[in-house]
Amino acid sequence: MSFQEVWEKEPMKKPRIQKITVNFGVGEAGDRLTIGAKVIEELTGQSPVRTLAKQTNPAYGIRKKLPIGLKVTLRGKNAEEFLKNAFTAFKACGKVLYASSFDQVGNFSFGVPEHIDFPGQKYDPSVGIYGMDVCVTFDKAGYRVKSRKLKRSHIPKKHLVTKDEAIEYIQTKFDTEVVRE
Repeated sequence: MSFQEVWEKEPMKKPRIQKITVNFGVGEAGDRLTIGAKVIEELTGQSPVRTLAKQTNPAYGIRKKLPIGLKVTLRGKNAEEFLKNAFTAFKACGKVLYASSFDQVGNFSFGVPEHIDFPGQKYDPSVGIYGMDVCVTFDKAGYRVKSRKLKRSHIPKKHLVTKDEAIEYIQTKFDTEVVRE
């Protein structure tokens, strides 16, 4: 029985996107970080959170707690729309998504080297080019049981998202090819 048939019979077993985390590693504070914040806000529709350096690195001029990056967490419809655009940009670079990018519980990550590959984006010399990492986290209906405050419980192993389920979901929902090695 294929995953599609199981998901039609038992909708609680169908995986869904819990969240998408978009990370811009700018590497420096100042104008480049401010411009990057505008770019990420334009791409995602949400204002980013600044990420801080964890340690000092004098070779790169980075001090501890200096803002050096940006991140945004997307959920729901915004996440799905962004992922469609991100896959378009990812394919425009000539890259493919490998099965090795997925972990054992179905989460995966990929990088988009240039933000100008997104639909509707054009190169502007005053802005420059920014790359980003996109991390997708999956869950199924009922996962709230493990993180709620009252009557917390564990999720049985058979209800966890598997690598193959996540690959099937991405291939059918977003029409993206996943290369198995």
